[in-house]
Amino acid sequence: MEAIYSMTALQRNTSEVKEAARADLVRITEQGGTGFVFASEEAFERRIAAEREDAAYEARLLEAVGRGVADIGAGRFTESIDDAFERADAMRSRYA
Repeated sequence: MEAIYSMTALQRNTSEVKEAARADLVRITEQGGTGFVFASEEAFERRIAAEREDAAYEARLLEAVGRGVADIGAGRFTESIDDAFERADAMRSRYA
């Protein structure tokens, strides 16, 4: 969870805010509303990397779901585990 500090806390407890910013992004509020985000360079780079991973995962998931929907629309599906194993055996024997 991101830490939240007021602008006053930033001014009075700079070392505490900086320590929190080493771990993750820190939100700095100004007059009750979020005004700024503060982070160490390492925390910022970690956040960017995590967001990239999340975006890549989401793209792969969306593509897989799209393939599944297309397979169902084209009739490429089974309704039981036994049918799935039979189809897998048939495919395996074609390529063996």
